[in-house]
Amino acid sequence: MNTDPRPLYTRATAQAARVIQTVRPEQLTAPTPCAEFDVRALLGHVVGGTRRIALVGEAGDGQGEPMIAPDVPDDGWAGAYDEVRERALKAWESDERMASSVTVPWGEISGRAALSAYVMETVTHTWDLSEAIGRPLALDPELAEFSLAVAREALPEGPREGRPFDAPVPAPEGAGAYERLAAWLGRVPLSRA
Repeated sequence: MNTDPRPLYTRATAQAARVIQTVRPEQLTAPTPCAEFDVRALLGHVVGGTRRIALVGEAGDGQGEPMIAPDVPDDGWAGAYDEVRERALKAWESDERMASSVTVPWGEISGRAALSAYVMETVTHTWDLSEAIGRPLALDPELAEFSLAVAREALPEGPREGRPFDAPVPAPEGAGAYERLAAWLGRVPLSRA
């Protein structure tokens, strides 16, 4: 995939920030389509994961950074995400980082490929969060289409042992971009679960 993922990552993180800002305290214990997370745990994963994305962009490796953020108070998620989001955007600005190799959980790959995968992860978890809190905002379908293309290239159609996403499930007929992305990643909207 030759698309520069930086503008898409900027849009994906801006979209995530807008959805995070809508989360109400009473929604923090709600389930999400990602069965291992309630809303609070998903927010912790998004903030911790974005911190790791920033480290990969800054140093080429963020494997030591946990994918959680246990230190964020319940009323601090939007601010915590904005802070790590800005750090990640800055870390991935350079053309050099796009061309150089970085180390991610699934191996050593180009910065461009890594950031493309991080767009997919951000977009997917934004959909997870949106589903969990009642879809407060319309989501950008172009981001889901890009993410689906990345996911289809990176993940096998069959079993995915050792990978963070389950095997695909059928998408309903006429499904939009986000439902097709979710289905490819083994997720089902809460309304159909």
